[in-house]
Amino acid sequence: MAQDFYQVLGVSRTASQDEIQQAYRKLARKHHPDVNKDPGAEERFKDLNEAYSVLSDPRTRARYDRFGEDFRNVPEDWEERVGAGRGGGFRARRTAGAGGPRVRYTGFGDDFAAEGVDIDDLLGSLFGAGAARGGVPGADQEAELPLTVEEAYRGGRRTVTLAGPNGQPRRYDVDVPPGVTAGQRIRLAGEGGRGSGDAAAGDLYLRVRIQPHPRFRLDGRDVYVQLPVTPWEAALGATVPVPTPGGGTAKVTVPAGSSSGRRLRLRGEGMPNPRGADGNLYAELRVMVPPKLNDRERELFEELAATSSYDPRRTS
Repeated sequence: MAQDFYQVLGVSRTASQDEIQQAYRKLARKHHPDVNKDPGAEERFKDLNEAYSVLSDPRTRARYDRFGEDFRNVPEDWEERVGAGRGGGFRARRTAGAGGPRVRYTGFGDDFAAEGVDIDDLLGSLFGAGAARGGVPGADQEAELPLTVEEAYRGGRRTVTLAGPNGQPRRYDVDVPPGVTAGQRIRLAGEGGRGSGDAAAGDLYLRVRIQPHPRFRLDGRDVYVQLPVTPWEAALGATVPVPTPGGGTAKVTVPAGSSSGRRLRLRGEGMPNPRGADGNLYAELRVMVPPKLNDRERELFEELAATSSYDPRRTS
Protein backbone atom coordinates (compact mmCIF):
# COMPACT_ATOMS: atom_id res chain seq x y z
CA MET A 1 0.00 0.00 0.00
CA ALA A 2 1.22 3.54 -0.78
CA GLN A 3 1.98 5.68 2.28
CA ASP A 4 -0.53 8.34 3.28
CA PHE A 5 1.45 11.59 3.31
CA TYR A 6 -0.75 13.04 6.06
CA GLN A 7 -0.02 10.05 8.26
CA VAL A 8 3.70 10.33 7.53
CA LEU A 9 3.68 13.89 8.93
CA GLY A 10 1.16 13.05 11.64
CA VAL A 11 -1.36 15.71 10.65
CA SER A 12 -5.03 15.66 9.71
CA ARG A 13 -6.23 16.09 6.14
CA THR A 14 -7.58 19.52 7.11
CA ALA A 15 -4.26 20.73 8.53
CA SER A 16 -3.19 24.26 7.62
CA GLN A 17 0.03 24.97 5.73
CA ASP A 18 1.56 26.26 8.99
CA GLU A 19 0.65 23.05 10.80
CA ILE A 20 2.19 20.96 8.00
CA GLN A 21 5.40 23.00 8.12
CA GLN A 22 5.61 22.78 11.92
CA ALA A 23 5.08 19.01 11.83
CA TYR A 24 7.78 18.60 9.20
CA ARG A 25 10.27 20.73 11.15
CA LYS A 26 9.74 18.69 14.29
CA LEU A 27 10.00 15.28 12.61
CA ALA A 28 12.83 16.21 10.24
CA ARG A 29 14.92 17.42 13.18
CA LYS A 30 14.24 14.12 14.97
CA HIS A 31 14.95 11.75 12.06
CA HIS A 32 17.72 13.54 10.14
CA PRO A 33 20.53 10.97 9.57
CA ASP A 34 23.13 13.41 10.91
CA VAL A 35 21.28 13.44 14.22
CA ASN A 36 19.56 10.06 14.43
CA LYS A 37 21.82 7.05 13.98
CA ASP A 38 18.97 4.53 13.98
CA PRO A 39 19.20 2.29 10.84
CA GLY A 40 15.71 3.32 9.74
CA ALA A 41 16.22 7.06 10.23
CA GLU A 42 17.41 7.75 6.69
CA GLU A 43 14.42 5.98 5.14
CA ARG A 44 12.07 7.79 7.51
CA PHE A 45 13.70 11.13 6.64
CA LYS A 46 13.21 10.47 2.92
CA ASP A 47 9.54 9.68 3.54
CA LEU A 48 9.16 12.95 5.45
CA ASN A 49 10.77 14.93 2.63
CA GLU A 50 8.53 13.31 0.04
CA ALA A 51 5.39 13.96 2.10
CA TYR A 52 6.36 17.57 2.79
CA SER A 53 7.27 18.29 -0.83
CA VAL A 54 3.74 17.27 -1.83
CA LEU A 55 1.69 18.77 1.01
CA SER A 56 3.58 22.07 1.27
CA ASP A 57 2.55 23.05 -2.27
CA PRO A 58 -1.21 23.73 -2.31
CA ARG A 59 -1.56 22.84 -6.00
CA THR A 60 0.24 19.52 -5.60
CA ARG A 61 -1.66 18.91 -2.37
CA ALA A 62 -4.95 19.53 -4.18
CA ARG A 63 -4.02 16.93 -6.82
CA TYR A 64 -3.01 14.47 -4.08
CA ASP A 65 -6.27 15.03 -2.17
CA ARG A 66 -8.30 14.52 -5.35
CA PHE A 67 -6.46 11.62 -7.00
CA GLY A 68 -4.52 9.88 -4.21
CA GLU A 69 -1.36 8.01 -5.18
CA ASP A 70 -2.07 8.61 -8.90
CA PHE A 71 -1.60 12.38 -8.49
CA ARG A 72 1.81 12.31 -10.20
CA ASN A 73 0.13 11.24 -13.45
CA VAL A 74 -2.29 14.19 -13.37
CA PRO A 75 -1.26 17.35 -15.27
CA GLU A 76 -0.62 20.41 -13.12
CA ASP A 77 -3.32 22.37 -14.95
CA TRP A 78 -6.03 19.76 -14.32
CA GLU A 79 -8.23 22.35 -12.57
CA GLU A 80 -8.09 24.64 -15.60
CA ARG A 81 -8.85 21.72 -17.89
CA VAL A 82 -12.06 20.93 -16.03
CA GLY A 83 -12.92 24.62 -15.55
CA ALA A 84 -12.55 24.70 -11.77
CA GLY A 85 -10.21 26.10 -9.17
CA ARG A 86 -8.75 28.92 -11.29
CA GLY A 87 -8.37 31.33 -8.39
CA GLY A 88 -5.48 29.82 -6.43
CA GLY A 89 -2.24 27.93 -6.60
CA PHE A 90 1.51 28.35 -6.27
CA ARG A 91 4.06 29.36 -8.85
CA ALA A 92 7.83 28.79 -8.73
CA ARG A 93 10.17 31.76 -9.04
CA ARG A 94 13.96 31.31 -9.31
CA THR A 95 16.04 33.87 -7.44
CA ALA A 96 19.78 34.41 -7.23
CA GLY A 97 21.60 34.07 -3.93
CA ALA A 98 24.99 33.46 -2.40
CA GLY A 99 24.54 29.72 -2.78
CA GLY A 100 23.49 29.88 -6.42
CA PRO A 101 20.02 29.68 -8.00
CA ARG A 102 17.16 29.05 -5.61
CA VAL A 103 13.48 28.29 -6.02
CA ARG A 104 10.87 30.23 -4.07
CA TYR A 105 7.24 29.09 -4.12
CA THR A 106 5.00 32.14 -3.97
CA GLY A 107 1.23 32.19 -3.56
CA PHE A 108 -1.00 34.00 -5.99
CA GLY A 109 -4.71 34.64 -6.26
CA ASP A 110 -7.15 35.37 -3.46
CA ASP A 111 -6.81 31.96 -1.84
CA PHE A 112 -3.04 32.12 -1.19
CA ALA A 113 -2.00 35.64 -0.21
CA ALA A 114 0.56 34.54 2.42
CA GLU A 115 4.33 34.67 2.01
CA GLY A 116 5.78 31.73 0.05
CA VAL A 117 7.90 28.96 1.56
CA ASP A 118 11.59 28.90 0.60
CA ILE A 119 12.77 25.28 0.79
CA ASP A 120 16.44 26.38 0.99
CA ASP A 121 15.67 28.65 3.95
CA LEU A 122 13.75 25.87 5.66
CA LEU A 123 16.55 23.29 5.29
CA GLY A 124 19.16 25.85 6.21
CA SER A 125 17.36 26.78 9.43
CA LEU A 126 17.09 23.13 10.39
CA PHE A 127 20.58 21.86 9.57
CA GLY A 128 22.72 24.91 8.81
CA ALA A 129 23.46 26.88 5.68
CA GLY A 130 25.70 24.12 4.32
CA ALA A 131 22.70 21.88 3.74
CA ALA A 132 21.08 24.51 1.55
CA ARG A 133 24.29 25.27 -0.37
CA GLY A 134 24.85 21.57 -1.00
CA GLY A 135 21.84 21.43 -3.29
CA VAL A 136 18.40 19.88 -3.24
CA PRO A 137 18.17 16.06 -3.01
CA GLY A 138 16.84 14.28 -6.05
CA ALA A 139 13.21 13.22 -6.13
CA ASP A 140 12.22 9.63 -5.47
CA GLN A 141 10.72 7.89 -8.48
CA GLU A 142 8.45 4.89 -8.88
CA ALA A 143 7.95 2.30 -11.62
CA GLU A 144 6.01 -0.93 -11.98
CA LEU A 145 7.60 -4.36 -11.68
CA PRO A 146 5.40 -7.09 -13.24
CA LEU A 147 6.04 -10.60 -11.88
CA THR A 148 4.48 -13.99 -12.48
CA VAL A 149 3.18 -15.90 -9.46
CA GLU A 150 6.15 -18.26 -9.71
CA GLU A 151 8.66 -15.38 -9.85
CA ALA A 152 7.06 -13.72 -6.84
CA TYR A 153 7.14 -17.03 -4.95
CA ARG A 154 10.77 -17.87 -5.65
CA GLY A 155 12.25 -14.38 -5.71
CA GLY A 156 15.77 -14.05 -7.06
CA ARG A 157 17.72 -11.70 -9.27
CA ARG A 158 16.00 -10.06 -12.21
CA THR A 159 17.14 -7.60 -14.86
CA VAL A 160 14.62 -4.82 -15.47
CA THR A 161 14.75 -2.33 -18.34
CA LEU A 162 13.12 1.06 -17.78
CA ALA A 163 13.19 4.38 -19.58
CA GLY A 164 16.07 6.42 -18.24
CA PRO A 165 17.05 10.07 -18.76
CA ASN A 166 16.16 11.46 -22.17
CA GLY A 167 14.00 8.42 -22.80
CA GLN A 168 16.97 6.10 -23.23
CA PRO A 169 16.48 2.54 -21.88
CA ARG A 170 18.36 1.71 -18.71
CA ARG A 171 18.92 -1.72 -17.16
CA TYR A 172 18.70 -2.44 -13.45
CA ASP A 173 19.65 -5.62 -11.58
CA VAL A 174 16.99 -6.19 -8.95
CA ASP A 175 17.04 -8.64 -6.04
CA VAL A 176 13.42 -9.75 -5.60
CA PRO A 177 12.75 -11.14 -2.09
CA PRO A 178 10.92 -14.50 -2.04
CA GLY A 179 7.21 -14.10 -1.37
CA VAL A 180 6.70 -10.51 -2.52
CA THR A 181 3.06 -9.50 -2.76
CA ALA A 182 1.12 -7.16 -5.02
CA GLY A 183 1.74 -3.51 -4.17
CA GLN A 184 4.97 -4.18 -2.28
CA ARG A 185 7.80 -1.77 -3.12
CA ILE A 186 11.44 -2.70 -3.76
CA ARG A 187 13.88 0.14 -3.19
CA LEU A 188 16.86 0.82 -5.43
CA ALA A 189 18.88 3.37 -3.47
CA GLY A 190 20.25 6.31 -5.44
CA GLU A 191 18.59 5.31 -8.72
CA GLY A 192 15.91 8.02 -8.67
CA GLY A 193 16.04 11.63 -9.81
CA ARG A 194 19.35 13.43 -9.77
CA GLY A 195 19.99 15.96 -7.02
CA SER A 196 21.22 19.48 -7.66
CA GLY A 197 24.73 20.50 -6.71
CA ASP A 198 26.31 17.99 -4.35
CA ALA A 199 22.99 16.60 -3.10
CA ALA A 200 22.33 12.89 -3.31
CA ALA A 201 20.11 11.34 -5.93
CA GLY A 202 16.66 10.10 -4.95
CA ASP A 203 15.64 6.46 -4.79
CA LEU A 204 13.80 4.36 -7.35
CA TYR A 205 10.93 2.29 -6.01
CA LEU A 206 9.64 -0.67 -8.00
CA ARG A 207 6.03 -1.46 -7.13
CA VAL A 208 5.21 -5.15 -7.60
CA ARG A 209 2.32 -6.12 -9.86
CA ILE A 210 1.41 -9.83 -9.93
CA GLN A 211 0.36 -10.85 -13.43
CA PRO A 212 -2.82 -12.89 -13.96
CA HIS A 213 -2.16 -16.64 -13.89
CA PRO A 214 -4.11 -19.35 -15.73
CA ARG A 215 -4.15 -21.59 -12.67
CA PHE A 216 -3.35 -19.68 -9.48
CA ARG A 217 -5.28 -16.85 -7.82
CA LEU A 218 -3.67 -14.83 -5.02
CA ASP A 219 -5.28 -13.21 -1.99
CA GLY A 220 -2.44 -11.66 -0.02
CA ARG A 221 -0.14 -14.59 0.71
CA ASP A 222 -2.86 -17.22 0.30
CA VAL A 223 -2.98 -19.02 -3.04
CA TYR A 224 -6.10 -20.60 -4.59
CA VAL A 225 -6.04 -23.28 -7.28
CA GLN A 226 -8.82 -25.27 -8.94
CA LEU A 227 -8.34 -29.02 -8.52
CA PRO A 228 -10.17 -31.23 -11.05
CA VAL A 229 -11.28 -34.63 -9.66
CA THR A 230 -13.26 -37.51 -11.16
CA PRO A 231 -16.76 -38.40 -9.93
CA TRP A 232 -15.45 -41.57 -8.31
CA GLU A 233 -12.60 -39.72 -6.56
CA ALA A 234 -15.11 -37.24 -5.19
CA ALA A 235 -17.56 -39.97 -4.16
CA LEU A 236 -15.12 -42.53 -2.73
CA GLY A 237 -12.31 -40.27 -1.58
CA ALA A 238 -8.75 -40.22 -2.89
CA THR A 239 -5.30 -38.77 -2.49
CA VAL A 240 -4.41 -36.62 -5.50
CA PRO A 241 -1.56 -34.29 -6.51
CA VAL A 242 -2.06 -30.52 -6.50
CA PRO A 243 0.34 -28.01 -8.12
CA THR A 244 2.08 -25.44 -5.91
CA PRO A 245 3.23 -21.93 -6.85
CA GLY A 246 6.83 -23.01 -6.32
CA GLY A 247 6.61 -25.23 -9.40
CA GLY A 248 6.26 -28.55 -7.60
CA THR A 249 3.33 -30.64 -6.40
CA ALA A 250 1.86 -31.56 -3.04
CA LYS A 251 -0.55 -34.33 -2.03
CA VAL A 252 -4.03 -33.58 -0.79
CA THR A 253 -6.66 -35.97 0.55
CA VAL A 254 -10.09 -35.60 -0.99
CA PRO A 255 -12.66 -36.74 1.60
CA ALA A 256 -15.32 -39.20 0.44
CA GLY A 257 -18.56 -37.50 -0.55
CA SER A 258 -16.95 -34.26 -1.74
CA SER A 259 -18.68 -31.96 -4.22
CA SER A 260 -17.49 -29.21 -6.53
CA GLY A 261 -16.58 -26.05 -4.64
CA ARG A 262 -15.26 -27.80 -1.56
CA ARG A 263 -12.09 -26.11 -0.40
CA LEU A 264 -9.15 -28.08 0.99
CA ARG A 265 -6.38 -26.25 2.85
CA LEU A 266 -2.69 -27.08 2.61
CA ARG A 267 -1.17 -25.12 5.47
CA GLY A 268 2.01 -23.19 4.68
CA GLU A 269 2.05 -24.08 0.96
CA GLY A 270 1.13 -20.56 -0.15
CA MET A 271 3.44 -17.56 -0.63
CA PRO A 272 6.46 -17.52 1.72
CA ASN A 273 6.64 -14.83 4.37
CA PRO A 274 10.12 -13.86 5.61
CA ARG A 275 8.62 -12.04 8.61
CA GLY A 276 5.99 -14.51 9.77
CA ALA A 277 3.82 -17.46 8.86
CA ASP A 278 3.73 -18.52 5.23
CA GLY A 279 0.45 -18.30 3.36
CA ASN A 280 -1.80 -21.29 2.73
CA LEU A 281 -2.68 -23.08 -0.49
CA TYR A 282 -6.39 -23.73 -1.00
CA ALA A 283 -7.43 -26.42 -3.49
CA GLU A 284 -10.98 -25.85 -4.73
CA LEU A 285 -12.53 -29.08 -5.99
CA ARG A 286 -14.12 -29.26 -9.41
CA VAL A 287 -15.81 -32.56 -10.23
CA MET A 288 -15.23 -33.42 -13.90
CA VAL A 289 -17.27 -35.92 -15.93
CA PRO A 290 -15.64 -37.84 -18.82
CA PRO A 291 -16.53 -36.01 -22.05
CA LYS A 292 -17.09 -39.32 -23.86
CA LEU A 293 -17.98 -42.68 -22.27
CA ASN A 294 -16.93 -46.07 -23.56
CA ASP A 295 -19.44 -48.89 -23.50
CA ARG A 296 -18.39 -50.23 -20.09
CA GLU A 297 -18.37 -46.79 -18.47
CA ARG A 298 -21.82 -46.08 -19.82
CA GLU A 299 -23.05 -49.41 -18.50
CA LEU A 300 -21.71 -48.68 -15.02
CA PHE A 301 -23.18 -45.17 -14.94
CA GLU A 302 -26.56 -46.54 -16.05
CA GLU A 303 -26.37 -49.15 -13.31
CA LEU A 304 -25.55 -46.44 -10.76
CA ALA A 305 -28.44 -44.30 -11.99
CA ALA A 306 -30.83 -47.21 -11.61
CA THR A 307 -29.56 -48.12 -8.16
CA SER A 308 -28.96 -44.79 -6.43
CA SER A 309 -31.75 -42.83 -4.73
CA TYR A 310 -29.63 -39.68 -4.39
CA ASP A 311 -31.26 -36.53 -5.77
CA PRO A 312 -29.10 -33.37 -5.47
CA ARG A 313 -32.12 -31.19 -6.35
CA ARG A 314 -34.14 -32.36 -3.39
CA THR A 315 -34.03 -29.71 -0.69
CA SER A 316 -35.42 -31.74 2.22
